[in-house]
Amino acid sequence: MPNRHSLFWRLVVLVAGFCLSMIWASGYVSRYIDRTSSFLSEQARDTLTGYASEAQAALQAGPEAMAQWLTVMKEREPTWLVVVDEQLQPLGGQSLSDEERQRLTFVRHYDWPMSRRYDGLPLVSVPLESTGAKLIIQLPERFRPWRNHALLTAGGVYLPLVLLSLLFCWLLYRMLVSPLDRLRRQANALRGNRLDSLLPPSIARRNDELGELGRSLEYLTQRLRDSVAQQQQLLRDLSHELRTPLSRLRVACESELSAGDMRNRTEREINSMQQLVDNTLEFAWLDSEQPRFECEPVDVAALWDLLCENACFEAGWPRERIQAQIPEGCQVLGNLNALAQAMENILRNAIRYSPAQGVVWLTANRDSDSWQLRIEDQGPGVPEAKLPVIFRPFARLSAARPGGDGFGLGLAIARSMVVMQGGAIWAENGASGLRMIIRLRSV
Repeated sequence: MPNRHSLFWRLVVLVAGFCLSMIWASGYVSRYIDRTSSFLSEQARDTLTGYASEAQAALQAGPEAMAQWLTVMKEREPTWLVVVDEQLQPLGGQSLSDEERQRLTFVRHYDWPMSRRYDGLPLVSVPLESTGAKLIIQLPERFRPWRNHALLTAGGVYLPLVLLSLLFCWLLYRMLVSPLDRLRRQANALRGNRLDSLLPPSIARRNDELGELGRSLEYLTQRLRDSVAQQQQLLRDLSHELRTPLSRLRVACESELSAGDMRNRTEREINSMQQLVDNTLEFAWLDSEQPRFECEPVDVAALWDLLCENACFEAGWPRERIQAQIPEGCQVLGNLNALAQAMENILRNAIRYSPAQGVVWLTANRDSDSWQLRIEDQGPGVPEAKLPVIFRPFARLSAARPGGDGFGLGLAIARSMVVMQGGAIWAENGASGLRMIIRLRSV
């Protein structure tokens, strides 16, 4: 069932309102035309009252004048007419047949409405002032009130319907076509690489399906804008980071190192540049693709032992200086490879920034339906204001954390790995150094 803000209900209201308006307008205009068309026109009434004035003058002049006027009138108006007194007796020497006398009972006043159901021409009476007599005449064809009824109906009934249809189309255009056209222009702007184009707020604030589509398109635009900006920043940072090993290689080439020392120096610099490129490509892949890892139960203690063994071997770090307090049965729901890489990056940073006799700790605490894994070193820590910065690509805090020869991508990759497993990661200053906290769902 569509929600109350759905476009469906707006269309229902619009169509229902249009149909009801059509019915009301058609009935109202039709009744108005029937009512106004049933009366004689002003010209017809003036003509008939003029005839009545002439008949009154002839009546006052005598029977001969009345007879003469009736003769002249039959030539002027080729229709049936008679002047009668109050008892409906003809005046001016005119005689009436029984059929004509019977027709006099169906006479209507000239100011009364005329019925459209009557097929013939009606008899109308026009009173002669101050005489009691009246002129009865069969209405001439040119004065018939319904003669233009079809034209009036066409103009009076169908024209409002056409106007209502235009109004309905305009409202429908304003409700659907106009927002869709703006969405089309926004999509064309994206196709033309104009990522700075913004959707009008009037669409983004809508609560219907078009508003949802607009917000999705706006999110896509913002996502593309951020992705492009991120890639450009990565290229700038990568070019900057590559200058250092290249400069060292140039200095080594210009120095008088022996062949063995030169080979060792070249291998170290090549390995550092290879690691830099690999980390950059991995982070760019995570940022653009945003893969969803398949999660499975992971034994934290077993994983930590494996990571410690590898890290100690690579860094020459004594194994006894990496300690852990992991409760029995500590299992999290995550991806083994992704979690291993995230924790390994954090562990390497902890070893790198810890003093020569420092200790790295891992503690695991149950928090409702999740586990919090805390990895803490004994380094100098990070200023509180810069804690969020360390998760950015190529973030370097070597001034605050000596020994910072990393490339600033380890924590950024770790954060992406954890988030894509449905977890969270943040940093805080502990009692003796920096503490990294990973929260993942428990099994």
